[in-house]
This record gives sequence, structure tokens and C-alpha cells, in this order.
Amino acid sequence: MGKTTENHIPDDVYIQFVRSLFNSAYTVLVGAAIHALLAFMGYWTSGYVVYVWLAVTLLAVGVWRFAGMRKFRRATPLTTREEASRWEREYILRGTVQAFVIGLFGLVALTVAPIEFVAIAAACALFGSIVTVAGRNYGSSRMVAIFSAAFLAPFAIGLVLRGDVAHVLLGLTAIPYYFIIKSTADQIRQVLFSAVIGHKQARQIAQRFDRALNTMPHGLVMLDNNGRVVVANAEAAHLMAMSSPEAVMGRTIEALLMRGVAAGVLDMRECRYAVSQLTRSLREGRDRKVMVPFADGRHFEFSTREGRDELSVITFEDVTQRAQSEEKIRTMARFDNLTGLPNRAYLHELVSEYMASGDRNRLCGLAVFDLDDFKSVNDTLGHPVGDGLIYAAAERLGAFKRSGVEVSRFGGDEFMIYFDRIEDDAHMAQLLDEIFAGLQGEVDVAGHSLRIQASAGAVLSRVEDTDVDAMTVKADLALYTVKELGKNGWRLFETTMDEAFRNKQLLKADLRNAIGAKALRVVYQPIVDMASMRIACCEALCRWDHPDLGPISPAIFIPLAEEMGIVSEISAFMLSAATKECAKWPEPINVAINLSAKDFRNRDIVDKVRNALAESGLASHRLEIEVTETALLDDKSLTRELIEEMKTLGVRIALDDFGTGYSSLSYLHKLPLDKIKIDRSFLIDVTQNERSLELLKGVVNLSRPLGLQVTVEGVETFEQFKVLALTVKPDLVQGFLFGSALSASGIETMSTTVWPFVKDIRTERLTSRQ
Repeated sequence: MGKTTENHIPDDVYIQFVRSLFNSAYTVLVGAAIHALLAFMGYWTSGYVVYVWLAVTLLAVGVWRFAGMRKFRRATPLTTREEASRWEREYILRGTVQAFVIGLFGLVALTVAPIEFVAIAAACALFGSIVTVAGRNYGSSRMVAIFSAAFLAPFAIGLVLRGDVAHVLLGLTAIPYYFIIKSTADQIRQVLFSAVIGHKQARQIAQRFDRALNTMPHGLVMLDNNGRVVVANAEAAHLMAMSSPEAVMGRTIEALLMRGVAAGVLDMRECRYAVSQLTRSLREGRDRKVMVPFADGRHFEFSTREGRDELSVITFEDVTQRAQSEEKIRTMARFDNLTGLPNRAYLHELVSEYMASGDRNRLCGLAVFDLDDFKSVNDTLGHPVGDGLIYAAAERLGAFKRSGVEVSRFGGDEFMIYFDRIEDDAHMAQLLDEIFAGLQGEVDVAGHSLRIQASAGAVLSRVEDTDVDAMTVKADLALYTVKELGKNGWRLFETTMDEAFRNKQLLKADLRNAIGAKALRVVYQPIVDMASMRIACCEALCRWDHPDLGPISPAIFIPLAEEMGIVSEISAFMLSAATKECAKWPEPINVAINLSAKDFRNRDIVDKVRNALAESGLASHRLEIEVTETALLDDKSLTRELIEEMKTLGVRIALDDFGTGYSSLSYLHKLPLDKIKIDRSFLIDVTQNERSLELLKGVVNLSRPLGLQVTVEGVETFEQFKVLALTVKPDLVQGFLFGSALSASGIETMSTTVWPFVKDIRTERLTSRQ
């Protein structure tokens, strides 16, 4: 640290120093009396009257200086640097006069009235006083210099005037002695000021730390190596229902959580789980988050952080609102909003879990139910009545749910039931007969007496020989057979129904040849900006025109490609073709490409995106990659890593078909998403069903605070668009209302088109505001 000068001293430290100069005023008075006594003893031993005058002067100057110090003590306390400087100058004046008189005492004793005893007495007075210069006046180098000179100069002159070499040399030693005093004072000043300023800085840091700690929105405790709390903030005390942070000190995390158990707001098992997880993470030195539910509905999230100096940190916060939001969106994503039954994707997840556990040699069954002639109910009585019929059927089927039996609404008027353990064909037949007996019959829906009648296809398979998708296909084949035979019954899958599989194999071979021959083509479905009603983006869709069968639906050949392991070749083709065409379109129009979940199992997908951008020259922000929730479920860590690598390229990421899979707020929060696309299933009955409308609005409103753009898919009617524009207000819309998929040139032609019905919507908005 460099030399400290008066100008560099902070005001409060300088004021404190000046105040210290005026302490111990009585020692100055006592010193003056001693100086006067020594001078008077010089008169007594020598008879020189000059010593009387010196004694009187020394006493008078000492009293004068003492009076000045007393005056300071009675004055108003110092508050400004200017006041302190004025008092310092007065102190220097009075102190300098006293020092000079003491030095004059030595000069007289050496020259005017040279008496050996008096010279010794004067030297005692001089050096007894000068030692206080460095210790008392260290804060001002100017003060030390003036006082030292005033003390030493007269005495040194007296020694030099004695004339002999010894006394002259002795007098000259006053010069180095002067610098020694000054240097000593500088060192004392440096050490003491560093200590004072360091203490001040430490106090400021402690105050800032305390302020920061106690204004945190989270609770925070720091544990010593014995696991006891040594630091706690106010929020920690509040969340733990303690009176103050001091009340938290010295306790262990287990003791704090046991207070919740004793109060009946925390289950003992949850307490033990939380303690074991937190203790384990602290012991292993790993960061970990533990969610703890309380009996009163609150949720706390504890986070451990490995600290330094053998201290560990645990933060915790009330995340009840977040937990409730996650549970709400999880329920919306997993369960059908009309019937409350698990939806198709969630049933797939449940069945996969069943099949992955237990005896792999057991038999399991799957049945697909379809309500007969349901379309006529919707067409003649309306969708609300149709929904009522579906709800009634769901109630009756749901009654058969039990351990090992899962009931799901598969979609539309279809239901699916999975049986985890079946003894044989006869057992399966017995179960299906019981279900049919409980399902069919009359039901009253909105005053209409309707009869529930259904058809079903079922399959019985050994767990180790099948999977969910294969069983679904076979059950569907059996269902189609029932429909062809007149409905109102059920059939088990038989090998004679396997012709579809043989056709499927032929189709696979044709698909492989089509990919090799580059016989696939790309069309583009417009995605319209709700604000401008112009095309903002286009979703690239793959099409396959079979030479014998005609157009093959992507819903057929894409799953086939995934099953064959060649979907990545289709993705590469789509990336190359779509980016090249988009590069020709006007700047505002982007292109979106839906990648398969299989693509995210291979790190090459990032290189394929990079190469497509490089070859086409398309700006990266104009490419949007759509990711399905299936990809997130398959391998969360790898998928997230690949998505983040794509984001570094500058492309945009969208979560496709939101609401049909395991939608979680954690995905929306943790993944670097730019957009979500709400599945068309949310829009089917939005114009007739207030509950569906509120659900759609809820999903949009839950997404917006996360900074995500929202696209609603499946807009097919003007009435649906009108509801979206006036009530839901998503950012973008997509559907057949804006036309079917177009060629690349068609998109370029439509790039400046504004859809005509936007005028009607704007007029209605103005009318509603008025």
C-alpha cells in the first residue's frame, strides 16, 4: 500500500484523527507543570532569574494549550472536514508555541545560563515531550515536521553555539533524529490508517453482505463441517417459522425439518427423504435440488451448493406456484380434457412402463374401442351432444380401471384399454364380454336418449415379443375387421389379418427405392402472422407419390421410415431442399422443418443442419427446427445437448404438437426454445365448448411469460379463426383455412398476400371496443 497523505484520508477518518488530538487534555497540563518545575529548579540551583521567566512561560503556554483543548471538548462535535482542518490549525499553533518554548529552555540552559544540572533537566523536558510527537500526532506529517523542528532546532543551536567539536557534532545529530521521528510517524500513520480503513472496509463489506443476505427472495443457511447452521438470513427464518435468523443458528437441517413434522405440516417420510438427499449431496460435494411437498399444499425446493472454507450452502424457496403450474400443465398434457382419461401419448408411456417391468414371458392384452356411427350423432345433434356421449362412454369404460388395467381416450371416438396380465384367450374374451355388457345401453345426453354401441379390436401378445405400437396396429386391424363385418362386436387379432403387414413390407421396399431415386417432394403449408395476416413462415412437408398407389400419407411413410432407420435420410433431403427454396423467398418468410425423434439419437443431425445452411446460403435465423415431445422423452440429455448446439448455429427451435405428449414447464424453462406449436386437438370444439376455449387460453397464457411465440395449428374454419383472433390471440396460426400446402413457387407468389377476412376481424375488434 502506498504512502497515506492527508488529502487521501477519508473525511470520517480525518475527523476522527483530529478529534483524537484533543483527548487526554490533563496530561498536557501535567506536562506543563513538570516543565515549569524543571525550569524553576534551574533557578534554584543556579540563581539565574531567566529560569523563573522560563518556568512562568512554560506553565502559561501549557495552560493556554490546555484551555484550547477544553474549548474543543465543549464545542459542537465535528461534522465536516473544513471544521476539522480549522481545529487542527489551532492545535498546531498552540502545540508549536509550547514546543518552541521547551526547545528555548534547552537553548538557554546550554548558552545563556549554562549549568550542567539545568542542561540535563532541559534535555529531559525536551526528549520526554518529543516522544509524544510520533505517537500523538502521527496523522499529520505537517504537524510532526513543525513540532519536531520546534523542539529540536533551539536545542541543537544551543549545542552548536557551545563551540567545541563534541557539542557541535552532538547538535548536528538533531538532523537525523528529526528524520527518524518523521519516518517513525509516517510508519505509525501508515499502519494505523491501514488498520482503520481496513476495519471500515470490512465493516462496510459485512453490512453489504448482511443487506444482500437479508433481501434475498430465497432462504439461505450456511453449515459448518458439523452440519450446523452458522449463517442464516431473514427469509430462512421466515420460511422456517422462526422468530429471527439467530434462532436458526446452531441447528441442523434435520432439526429444522423435524419442526415441520412436529407441527404436522410435513410427512415423516418426506422429511427423511429430504434430509438423506441433502446430506448425501453435501457429503459428496455435489449440487442438488430437492423438492419437498408440505401437507398444507406448499412446496419447497432445497438447493445445495458446495461452499469454501469448509462451509456448505443450502438455499430454499417456496415454489408452490411453480409446482401448481407444472402440475396443471402436466395434467393438461397427459389427460384428455373432456373425459379426464389418459390421452394416447400418456397411455403409450404407461404401457411402456408396464412392459418394461415384471415377467417378460407373461401375456398382455390391448383393446381398441370405437363408438359406432358416432359421426351421425355429431352431424344430427351437434358436437356438444357428441361430447356428452363420449363422456358417458368414458365413465362406463373408466369403471373397469383397476391395478394392471389402464383406460385411455385414444382420440375422437376411440378408446383403448390395456391389460397387463392375461391368462389366455378365454380370459381375454371374458374381460371383453364384461366390458361390452357394462358399456352398451341407453344414456341420456342433454335430453336426448342415445344408445352407446361400440366395436372393438383386441390383441393378445407375449410381452417379450411385442411393443405398444405393434399391438396397436394389430388391434386396429382387428377393429377394422369388426367394422367390415357389421360393427357392434369385438374380435381378437388373427394371423389371417396379417396381410396388412405383408403390404407394409412391400411399402417399405418402395419407400427405400423412392428415397434412393429422390422421388420425394416438398410442399409448404403457410404459417400466418396474426398481426399482419401475411405469411411469416412455412412448414416444409414431405410428400410421396407412389407409382401404383398414388399419394401416400406422411402419417404412413414417416413412421415406416423411422421403423426402417432411414428417416434421417428424409430429414437430410428436407433440410437441403427447404433451405434452398427459402433462400429464394422474400426475407420476412422463414421455413420450419419437423425433425423426427430418431434424428436426435445421432449427433450427425447438427452437421446436417450446418451443411444445409452453408450450401443454400440461407441466413440461420430463417430456419426453424420443430422438435416433438417424443424426442425429449427418448433421451433428454442428448436431445437437449443437440438442441443447444443447433441454437449456437443461430437457428430457431420450436416445440411441435404441444399438448399431445408429456408437456412439462421444466422443458419450456430449461430448453432454449423460441416457440411452441399448440396441437390441433385443442381447437376441435373451441367454438362450441367454453371449457375447451379456456383450456386453449390457459396454455397460451402459460407460455407467453416464458418469452415463447405461440402458434395454433389446425385452423380450418373462419369461426375458429375468429375465436383465436378475438379471444385467444396467439402470435401465429396455421391450417387449411389459409389453403392447402403449396409448392415453393406458390409460396413465393403468395408472399405479399393479405388474407381478405382480416378486414372483418379488425372491424369486429373495433365494434367490440366501442
